[in-house]
Amino acid sequence: IDAAAVRFQEGFRQALQGEAESDNFNELILTAGLDARQTSLVRCYAKYILQLGIPFSQNSMGEVLVAHSDLACTLVRQFELQFDPALPKKQREEDLKRCTATIARGVSRARSLDEDRILSAFAGTIAATLRTNYFQVDKTGAPKPYISIKVDPERIPEAPLPKPRYEIFVYSPRVEGVHLRGGNIARGGLRWSDRREDFRTEVLGLMKAQIVKNTVIVPTGAKGGFFPKQLPLGDREAITEEGIACYRLFISGLLDVTDNVVDDKVVPPNNVVRRDGDDPYLVVAADKGTATFSDIANSLSVDYGFWLDDAFASGGSAGYDHKKMGITARGTWEAVRRHFREQGVDTQKEPFTVAGIGDMSGDVFGNGMLLSRKTRLVAAFNHMHIFLDPDPDIAASFRERQRLFNMGRSGWDDYREELISKGGGVFSRQAKQIRLSAEARRLLGTTERSMRPLELIHTILRMEVDLLWNGGIGTYVKASAESHSDVGDRSNDDVRVNANDLRCKVVGEGGNLGLTQRARVEYSLNGGRINTDFIDNSAGVDSSDREVNIKILLGVAEKEGRLTRKQRDKLLADMTDEVASYVLRNNYLQTQSISMMEARARERLAETARLITNLERTGLLDRDLEFLPDDVEIQERRERNQGLTRPELSVILSYAKIDLYNGLEGSSQSLEDFLTTDPQRYFPPVLRRRYADLIPGHRLSRQILATLIANNIVNRMGPAFVQRVQVDTGADTVTIARAYMVAREITGAKILWNSIEALDNVVPPEIQQTMMFDVGRILRHTCYFLQSVPEKIDPPTTASTSQSGARGTENAQTQEII
Repeated sequence: IDAAAVRFQEGFRQALQGEAESDNFNELILTAGLDARQTSLVRCYAKYILQLGIPFSQNSMGEVLVAHSDLACTLVRQFELQFDPALPKKQREEDLKRCTATIARGVSRARSLDEDRILSAFAGTIAATLRTNYFQVDKTGAPKPYISIKVDPERIPEAPLPKPRYEIFVYSPRVEGVHLRGGNIARGGLRWSDRREDFRTEVLGLMKAQIVKNTVIVPTGAKGGFFPKQLPLGDREAITEEGIACYRLFISGLLDVTDNVVDDKVVPPNNVVRRDGDDPYLVVAADKGTATFSDIANSLSVDYGFWLDDAFASGGSAGYDHKKMGITARGTWEAVRRHFREQGVDTQKEPFTVAGIGDMSGDVFGNGMLLSRKTRLVAAFNHMHIFLDPDPDIAASFRERQRLFNMGRSGWDDYREELISKGGGVFSRQAKQIRLSAEARRLLGTTERSMRPLELIHTILRMEVDLLWNGGIGTYVKASAESHSDVGDRSNDDVRVNANDLRCKVVGEGGNLGLTQRARVEYSLNGGRINTDFIDNSAGVDSSDREVNIKILLGVAEKEGRLTRKQRDKLLADMTDEVASYVLRNNYLQTQSISMMEARARERLAETARLITNLERTGLLDRDLEFLPDDVEIQERRERNQGLTRPELSVILSYAKIDLYNGLEGSSQSLEDFLTTDPQRYFPPVLRRRYADLIPGHRLSRQILATLIANNIVNRMGPAFVQRVQVDTGADTVTIARAYMVAREITGAKILWNSIEALDNVVPPEIQQTMMFDVGRILRHTCYFLQSVPEKIDPPTTASTSQSGARGTENAQTQEII
């Protein structure tokens, strides 16, 4: 009883002081003999299991564990045997076997299917845990005020698809958060979520999109989100202060269980038993609510002595600020320009109408609405106001948008009323009714004289306009066959519209998840022009990844004394425009590749279907998760003489790149010879001049090369090229890549491509595409010839290729073929 009293009093004290939560899990202190921290551990797992979507309440899970208190105690013992660094390894392994058997017997004694499912979820999740900071202490020697667990979701039946490669869950009474990674080398933003009950669902959808978005960069997709649980009411500064404190706890929880690199050797964290392999790559970025937090994250990285230093979080004060560069909007604008160009419209010279989601203080919306002086923004909305300008003065409205953008924290209510055309205005979303002028009714295509704000937003989304520009947060368009619950964005259920109601000609997806994938497909089948969010807004992640890899390279130079931190920061700033040009080139080429695929989509439907099937067989692609048509629907498309749509082709393009990247990166062959071809400029010229000796030894050199090669080949030759050559020749992936690089130099393809691309807005796009297909056919035939050369094919150096296409480094047999 004395021991129980001590445990009870400590648990009671922690609950009173906010160090622990007050709920029915605290009954375990008496019924299971757990102390307050062990009880918090059980609560941590309960919170995580709830985020997986298990159909039980936290209270009911607590009741089951209390009813099976002996088993609850054994589950904690299982966890301690797995991770207590003080226990000898041999003892841990022997005791763990007995403990696991005891747990299995305890679960089998569950009194109902619900009890069985709950107990199995706890047992399975603990068994699937790879690392924890539970046994770490702070500088005072006290346990840390938060718990982080790293798990393998593949081993958790309750985890919904798609299952990340790794997952870290951070729990404390103040904050909960999750970080999902698609692979060992993965990156993506951390967001301040407002979805307490299902923030993991939100993050999972974003991670899924990030995986296909990240095909232009080295890492695969990752995403994180945290929810502050004790935000103060009203005071904005106090809310921000608590949010930052929670962000710091969340970041710390991630770094606690992440390996470090010291003198090129992987070093595990202190007091962490690892049940997985080396895992030192953890990179984060800004996202919703954390746009200004990168310096905070980097300061923590420095405090931890983490090997990435201030490359840990991109976009900080010594990095590439996305909003200042306008890089995400500029990348999306490449997609928009191509959509219009292929309809015979030059957006830089001809006026076009726009309806938008967002406001001028936002990065994507604000920058996007300043990328053409011919933009006629006629309608927009954010979370507070609705903006209507039926007949805007192009020059005056551009200047006003520029003024609002430069203000910083502007809203539509800051727009000068005298500059809005007759019948327009700025209206509050809190108004009961909004009166519509005759001009506004004509603009919106309605006869209604007044509308509620939500009805007006509905109408804006469905209005006839040239471009719908999504620079906001939320999902506003679903497929007609989808329900609002299918979408998973309850905050926008009241304003969401169906894809078959859209009357815009083009959609630019600067924001994430503005439409569901099924909505994109439906809109495309009805004649709309759209890609996907991960294609349109990939420039942000591309810029961030280049920043990280440039910092890794310069970090080595700094350690060798070849430049100071001050010189590094200046060099980073000086390279901003060059980095942006490389990033935007990727946006140009990806959208061009999708247009080439679309032009032959009907005649190549069978080939594309085979590619989908093969990607499924490898386990890389889940057709249902990516909303790609099944065999029956493909046959129906064939009968209707329809190919796949741009959104579907966007998915296939990305997965083809992932597949090729995996083949190159996972090959036992060296890729260093590809450094001589420099297939697509990655490091700016000044780095290649000063630090050419360091580039081959870059920690991610192989991954960078694999990324560049995969992007170059798939963008230029299409997603099925490598598969087709493999079937015809039996060659391995690296050999095909080498043959392609040699063929590209032999034929002078780069010069031809540049000449064809220079004809944008000069000749019809159909003529450009025909020329591109001709170049591709020549390249393909040259690759087949090179496959017949018995000697090893080595990529030629770019420097050896003259403007006329003459070569000097190929072997004699290759020269004979030429």
